[in-house]
Amino acid sequence: MSQIVVLGAGMVGSAIAADLCRDHRVTAVDASRAQVEALASRHPVTPAVADLADAGAVAAACRGADLVIGAVPGFMGYATLRAVIAAGVNVVDISFFDEDPFELDALARSRGVTAVVDCGVAPGLGNLILGYHAGRMTVERFHCLVGGLPARRTWPWQYKAPFSPVDVLEEYTRPARLVEAGCVVTRPALSEPELVEIDPVGTLEAFNTDGLRTLLKTMAVPNMAEKTLRYPGHIEIVRALRESGFLSREPLRIGGTAVRPIDVTAALLFQQWRLAPGEPEFTAMQVTVSGQADGAARQHVYRLFDRTDVRTGTSSMARTTGYTCTAVARLVLDGVFARPGICPPEYVGADEVCFRRVLADLAEHGVAVEHSEA
Repeated sequence: MSQIVVLGAGMVGSAIAADLCRDHRVTAVDASRAQVEALASRHPVTPAVADLADAGAVAAACRGADLVIGAVPGFMGYATLRAVIAAGVNVVDISFFDEDPFELDALARSRGVTAVVDCGVAPGLGNLILGYHAGRMTVERFHCLVGGLPARRTWPWQYKAPFSPVDVLEEYTRPARLVEAGCVVTRPALSEPELVEIDPVGTLEAFNTDGLRTLLKTMAVPNMAEKTLRYPGHIEIVRALRESGFLSREPLRIGGTAVRPIDVTAALLFQQWRLAPGEPEFTAMQVTVSGQADGAARQHVYRLFDRTDVRTGTSSMARTTGYTCTAVARLVLDGVFARPGICPPEYVGADEVCFRRVLADLAEHGVAVEHSEA
């Protein structure tokens, strides 16, 4: 039985802690005493309160741990990851931060740390899939469609966030990097919308977001793109907000006070985008990998559709993100994956044993990933 520290007890962090505490000793750390105590009242985890924006507090929280899970908001993810690596502890991280994680590779190697980053559903599971096939065929195209949505559409947003609105708005403003004909190109977020059919939901809208991340450096695939899924009509409203300045990070002076419009928008949306207790939602993902193998054209399609677990109340986004993370965490704890340095999920998926174990672990949790080949 290993000692695991989960940094962040939000929706996904709590699901991760609840899963891992079945087999290991888990300490859940968060700045919110209410969050960790609520988690500890439901599961056998040890609650701890700490300011995870403080590198010293992070280092103290990691002391004695065999593995750390990073589940903090994206804006503090890089600094938290750096503090964990500096403490010399293996880590699996799900935070979606702006910075390049490979800037920490030398530090991780010098500490002998295995640091798996971006280990959620997307980025995460999609990377695992591409990593697996890239070693077994000449991949010419990678295309990922993914999104989490409420089961019931309501006006005006037709959307609710299964995680922090700040992180969602970041997806809506960060330029999207794609690969076309072997060249990295940049497009505005929310660009190139298209209607797609996703079973069993029906018609959804897909648009460019910056989800390729480490794949831009690690994969020599000539055509790659990731698009986010929403109900049709949602992105026009968000575009209007963006073009009107509501998502700007440039401070405005109002009544002598400097205010960033995006902070006000996020505060207003926090309640409007929050899922109500017990409100059902779903996560859908479709990954297509196509290219050549043994002199013939090959196409692999992976489809995932997961709903809120009505028995436990665990959201599909927490399940698909959290259980991908815990599956990889078990690989690291078991020594099955032990590569030192910064390791994006495509490195994990390149090993067939790791790839099969992650899919099997997800299936055991009721997260079905269907595969078809043509």
